[in-house]
Amino acid sequence: MRKALGRFASGVTIVTTAESQDEASVHGMTANAFTSVSLDPPLVLVSISTRAKMDAKIKETGRYGVSVLSCEQEPLSLHFAGAVNEPDLVRFTWRKGVPLLDGALVHLSCRVVDSHPAGDHTLHIGQVEELWYDDGRPLLFYTGSFRALELQTDNEVCGF
Repeated sequence: MRKALGRFASGVTIVTTAESQDEASVHGMTANAFTSVSLDPPLVLVSISTRAKMDAKIKETGRYGVSVLSCEQEPLSLHFAGAVNEPDLVRFTWRKGVPLLDGALVHLSCRVVDSHPAGDHTLHIGQVEELWYDDGRPLLFYTGSFRALELQTDNEVCGF
């Protein structure tokens, strides 16, 4: 299952939450199980393992943020995945009381409106209360590796 679904290229996000607007209370994790659910109202979904501390933190706070990473932010992805310890790289921007990562391509500040158990995960649906975005090259995850999107001209699609 992991190998098959690993062939679906996805963006890389950091999901964050905090008990207060104090950086010491911030909890974050790398996630690629993220999707848009609805435009009206604006809803997104993150899928979090029930074994992850983040699942309990989101249930406690009722809020989460999503930072969509640029290709230059791979080290942050590794930090929040627990693969390396690079706390000096982490800089937060606060939006609607939610910590988001400086330099990310997208910031979404969300209030949980529903949560659903789904096997060994919880699907947390959040209503987007504030969003911000910028242009840039996204960090991608494909077949277990990080990749960067090559931007092409309008006439070039898939190398044609």
